[in-house]
Amino acid sequence: MMMKIKAIQIADAINIKACKSLIQSIFLHADSDELFFSPKTGSYIYVLKHGVVCYAAVAEEEQQNFITQISTTCRQLRGGESVCSEVIEVHTEALQDQISFDHITLTTGSPEKLRLVMLNLAQSVALDYFSGISERLLEDTRIHTTYLERKGKLDISGKTLKKYIARILNIKNSVSENLYIFDSPEITWEDEELNNLDRELKKNFDLKDRYRNLHEQLDITKENLDLFKDIMFHSESSRLEWIIIILILVEVVDLFILKFLTS
Repeated sequence: MMMKIKAIQIADAINIKACKSLIQSIFLHADSDELFFSPKTGSYIYVLKHGVVCYAAVAEEEQQNFITQISTTCRQLRGGESVCSEVIEVHTEALQDQISFDHITLTTGSPEKLRLVMLNLAQSVALDYFSGISERLLEDTRIHTTYLERKGKLDISGKTLKKYIARILNIKNSVSENLYIFDSPEITWEDEELNNLDRELKKNFDLKDRYRNLHEQLDITKENLDLFKDIMFHSESSRLEWIIIILILVEVVDLFILKFLTS
């Protein structure tokens, strides 16, 4: 048996509690971060708070209907070409679990195994999403560093710089809060087969290395912005020093003029 599993980043974040109240289904797994349920026999939907929804054996029309249904629970709902998504084929009823680049073979299509596949695929899509944001921020800082190299000064205002720094910190916080690449789900703790599957899925999607690369990229961008901040602070300090010097000179000249007029 073959089914397609698709993960898509539909928003910046999803309010899981509000989303749960809109879904008329029995949940196979539900907590403050995730919802996993079967809308009908043989199909599954996985909703994660960092804005990713994953579908297994769900028709395109039903996927769109579900997004419309939960749209009010989404922050910054996304669409069009900017949406990050991944699709993978899963074959079941095999002799052993095997994972390759473009498809996955499982001994059974149990909800536990499918949930692991969907979770890791969703984490992969989220990494692509955050990496895209990080790359754009790094490119922006590269433009400013090039200008600094050519002109010897910055072409960015203090307010804009603060926004960039806040953006980086928010992304780092979101990555740390929402992507648990190094943690295995509870269902793998007491089942060796599921634990092995989870480990192989992480390896196949290269999640750990991509996670580290994302953090390194964010750290580099943050270092550049901190350098800009230091340069700007030094420039402001120098300006203040000159203002103070000029004020002192004006005061001295004023004293001389006053002394000359009274003599």
